[in-house]
Amino acid sequence: MAEEITLPFVDDFHLHLRQDAMMRAVVPMVRSGGVGRCVVMPNTTPPIATASDAQRYCSELRALAPDVEFLMTLYLLPELTPERISEAAEAGIFGVKCYPKGVTTNSESGTEDFGVYDAVFSAMEAEGIALLIHGEAPSNVDNDICILNAEERFLPELEKLHARFPRLRIVLEHATTAAAVECVKGLGDSVAATITVHHLDLTVDDWAGRNHNFCKPVAKYPHDREALRKVVSEGHPRFFLGSDSAPHPQSAKESACGCAGVFTSPILLPCLADVFDRIGSLDRLADFTSTFGHQFHGLPPLEGSITLQKRETVVPEAYGDIVPYRAGQTLTWGVALK
Repeated sequence: MAEEITLPFVDDFHLHLRQDAMMRAVVPMVRSGGVGRCVVMPNTTPPIATASDAQRYCSELRALAPDVEFLMTLYLLPELTPERISEAAEAGIFGVKCYPKGVTTNSESGTEDFGVYDAVFSAMEAEGIALLIHGEAPSNVDNDICILNAEERFLPELEKLHARFPRLRIVLEHATTAAAVECVKGLGDSVAATITVHHLDLTVDDWAGRNHNFCKPVAKYPHDREALRKVVSEGHPRFFLGSDSAPHPQSAKESACGCAGVFTSPILLPCLADVFDRIGSLDRLADFTSTFGHQFHGLPPLEGSITLQKRETVVPEAYGDIVPYRAGQTLTWGVALK
């Protein structure tokens, strides 16, 4: 068994970096988790709605982590027009993020009707800007939709979007179900999915009553987790890393209405090595973290590498006011000591 592995710096295709004091706390940790390039989510307050908004935000991030490449996104809002998509393309904006209304943190401005955005999607298809989707249908008692089946009930919408815009790069973010895996595998080469490290680890029993494991979409059934593990073990090239690392203050997690979000940034690569080793797929780790994603999006590979050693690494109980994923637990891999 390998005692040391070296792999390229990681591409994280889904990352929340927040604002103000929280941003200043978490952004310097991105590189320490092994990430060299990341896609930044736009669900700030107010949301990132224009190319100039994204450029200002990117400047703040670069000042805190100059050795990380930040790929910026816009929030899919009614004021987003084909003209703004052209401006975004000129500014080098990577993608547009779609949140169905009300499904997760800061999604109150989210989408209720995809059809009204057809002109925007057409412009994105022409400009090569990716559509990144939080793929859940809003909960609806009358339609028997809740957090456990919200992703599966959204998949027909994904299929219709791909049929209407077959050249538009679409990413179903943080896939959690066997149904999502099969749906994405069955669609064309312009559709991919990201998978988080915590969804490779957790099932519903691990977050019910445990707020620090609670995220949206929620972890599902054991057979769903097995489907995620199987597709990354197979090395399917349209499934790659998007951590969805989402920090919240400890008080916001440990409350009656705990915020959705799992914080993995500073320990991302050791956590991934730990789970890939446990499922017997350590040889697939580099493809998942550092190859498939940039190939799908037509990006150049990152320069530089990072080495992991098989050694016990205890996850800190907290980083300031933020409790990380697997806090206090012992991982079997750690970043090589310098």
